[in-house]
Amino acid sequence: MKTNDQFTNWAIELQSLAQAGLEYGHDKFDLERYNRIREIATEMMSEKTELPIKKIKTLFSSEDGYQTPKIDTRAAIIKNNQILLVKEKSDNSWSLPGGWCEVNLSAKENCIKEAKEESGRYIKVERLIAIQDRNLHNKPIRAVGICKIFFLCHAIAGSFKQNTETADCKYFSLNALPQLSESRNTREQVKMCFDAYHDPDWQAKFD
Repeated sequence: MKTNDQFTNWAIELQSLAQAGLEYGHDKFDLERYNRIREIATEMMSEKTELPIKKIKTLFSSEDGYQTPKIDTRAAIIKNNQILLVKEKSDNSWSLPGGWCEVNLSAKENCIKEAKEESGRYIKVERLIAIQDRNLHNKPIRAVGICKIFFLCHAIAGSFKQNTETADCKYFSLNALPQLSESRNTREQVKMCFDAYHDPDWQAKFD
């Protein structure tokens, strides 16, 4: 995972190397060094973000095993040239239904689950739109690698129901989008979903 900030890139690489060393190393002195490298990376990210060390450890340097990106799925549910967006309770912005991929679900299964939970819609996943490195397209930059997977879908049945994450659900045209949750999806990403909808020969994009 790369960002446009070299200081952040160094911290991310140091943390990744330290985490791998702690997983595969055996010599107790090497493990002490890897722990210190991880502490330095955490301190660097705390300095960069101005977040407390404790918070950085939770977000950035608390996992075990070989470090790999997280998966985020997004359902582009389009009907009559309008796209279905859900209103996030956290900040009242709007996004494509989606979220972190569960460990026991495929990316497609997760997309279906998230759409049902957040929008109340039962959907059919038609095709892959794109797989993106989140830090190349969304702000703010995240210290943990994230792959965003966008699927073109259509609703089969269902309606919005109150839930813990979203407050509303509506269809919007591209020219009348509400305030988007840009950490989840930008206008460019929503437009990409419309482009895929209109192109029967769409080829999935990937970073």
